[in-house]
Amino acid sequence: MARWLWTLVVAGIVSLSTPLLGHHSFAEYYIEEDTIEVEGEILEVQYKNPHSWIYVQAQDPFGKQKVYSAEWASVSRLERDGITKRTLRGGDWVRIWASPNRNPNDNRVRLKRIERPADRWKWGQNRGETR
Repeated sequence: MARWLWTLVVAGIVSLSTPLLGHHSFAEYYIEEDTIEVEGEILEVQYKNPHSWIYVQAQDPFGKQKVYSAEWASVSRLERDGITKRTLRGGDWVRIWASPNRNPNDNRVRLKRIERPADRWKWGQNRGETR
C-alpha cells in the first residue's frame, strides 16, 4: 500500500511539473529591451497554442527581402483581446514592432505591437488594447 501511494505521489509531482518545464522565458531567445520595426505583407498566420505566429515578408535594413517569423500570444490571450483567426490574413499589409532574436541569423522575433494601416487596426499599444 505504501509503495502504491509513493508511486502515485511521484507521478502527480511529475505530471504537474511538466507544463512548467515546457514553457520558456522570452528573454532566453529575444532581446526584450530592444525593438525593431518591420513593415510588409503577411504570408501566413498560425493561430495556435502555446503561441500564435505571424509570418511577414519585408525588407531587412539592407534592402534584402526576408521573412520574419513573429511569435505572438496564446489563442486564449488573443481571444480575450477580441482577436480571432480571421482578424489578420495572408496578404494584409502590416507594421510590427518586435524584440529581435539573440541570434542575428535567426529571423524569429517576439511580437510586441502590430498595426494594419489600411483600416488602422492595432494590437499591443497597451497590454490587451485593440482598436
